[in-house]
Amino acid sequence: MKAAPFAYVRPARLDDVLGELAGGDGKVLAGGQSLVPVLAMRLGRPSTLVDITAVPELTSSTSDTEGYRVGAAVRQRAVEHDRAAHAVPLIGMAMPFVGHRELRSRGTVCGSLAHADPAAELPALACCLDATVELAGPAGRRRVPAGEFVTGAMTTAAGPEDVVVSVTFPPARTREGFGFAEIARRHGDFALAGAVTRVRVGGDGAVTDARLTGFGISDRAVTRDVTSLLTEHEDDLRPAIAALADDVVDTGGDAHGSTGYRRRLFGVLAARELSRALHRARNGKESS
Repeated sequence: MKAAPFAYVRPARLDDVLGELAGGDGKVLAGGQSLVPVLAMRLGRPSTLVDITAVPELTSSTSDTEGYRVGAAVRQRAVEHDRAAHAVPLIGMAMPFVGHRELRSRGTVCGSLAHADPAAELPALACCLDATVELAGPAGRRRVPAGEFVTGAMTTAAGPEDVVVSVTFPPARTREGFGFAEIARRHGDFALAGAVTRVRVGGDGAVTDARLTGFGISDRAVTRDVTSLLTEHEDDLRPAIAALADDVVDTGGDAHGSTGYRRRLFGVLAARELSRALHRARNGKESS
């Protein structure tokens, strides 16, 4: 199929982007890896595509004490090879699993967040790390925690006249470890189940904070505080995580796997990656 007719504009200023989106019938175009298939299947028929890749503010990434900030038009491939991204080890762990290399060369980090696919890696990573999404709209700018930004499958807190400006990932702390794993039918396919973990320990090696985010298991990434689980069941996490999986995995079964199968996948991945993250936190190894 072919897309329905639309107008195309490429503003050079963010204010002009917002002007083009006024009325709510326009659609932001950055990498287009999610939007173009939607247009081709005529699942969406915007009157205007607003290309944001000429706005300087949206095309750069920076790193400071607040974190690693990625502009809305920055390609995933650029982030994957950006030395500044090393401040956020989970980015390096997760990015090779985001689609294929060719898709990452065009797709954007913020575009993946805005698309809000339940099986996507980057929204899950953002939720696990408490990343912050910056939006601009008719009422000005606002910052939304990643856990509140995605509100459901393919649904976010961004309104039809809003544009995502950036996402900021907090840097890794001392004595903090991470884990990431997913299972897909083929590398680059949508995950049947995935787990992102973050564990912090004190100077004595005791767990002070542990978070687990699952993706591909519900209508959005699901995050849980699992500090008590890791403290009480460190020697054998599997039974405790299996019980947690029964609670958080609620996606319906399909041709690729039943709900029960996804629960088993998530349970195994989550227990393993929590153990790895704890080991890394205690040994000062962020991603190896």
